[in-house]
Amino acid sequence: MDSQSVKTANHGGIRGYDAGKRVLGRKRHLLVDTLGLVLLAVVHPANIQDRDGAKLLLSLLTKRFGWLKIIWADGGYAGKLIDWVAQIKRHRKIKLCIVKRSYSVEGFEPLPKRWIVERTFAWLSKHRRLAKDYETKTDSSVAMIHIAMTRLMINRIKNKKTF
Repeated sequence: MDSQSVKTANHGGIRGYDAGKRVLGRKRHLLVDTLGLVLLAVVHPANIQDRDGAKLLLSLLTKRFGWLKIIWADGGYAGKLIDWVAQIKRHRKIKLCIVKRSYSVEGFEPLPKRWIVERTFAWLSKHRRLAKDYETKTDSSVAMIHIAMTRLMINRIKNKKTF
């Protein structure tokens, strides 16, 4: 699970300012499987904290994806969110595991499990319609993410490529 801030086009609709990334727009939160395929997506104004956006995403798990046991997340989701996830009412408990960067390593180091969702964001950014958020409603933005992911999966099946 991770989030991405994206600029919005000059039109109506909700948007906010993410001071950390200096972006006026929206944030996209994705929950992906181990192959990087989108399970859930949530789009909200960029001024909402990542932990609060994660609650919007993870609250959808009460009736979906009963097989899910562990969620790997970025260090930005650490804190009270771990306890909140443990309290989600469902037939199987979910554990939120935070992937943290090692301070002993200098430079770039791909973090285990975290690169999967980053790769998914890279796949989605190749779709022109998702380079910016052109939609007026956040539901339309989520639909565009699902359409782009469906297109990607169909092309993989058609070309018989593996992930």
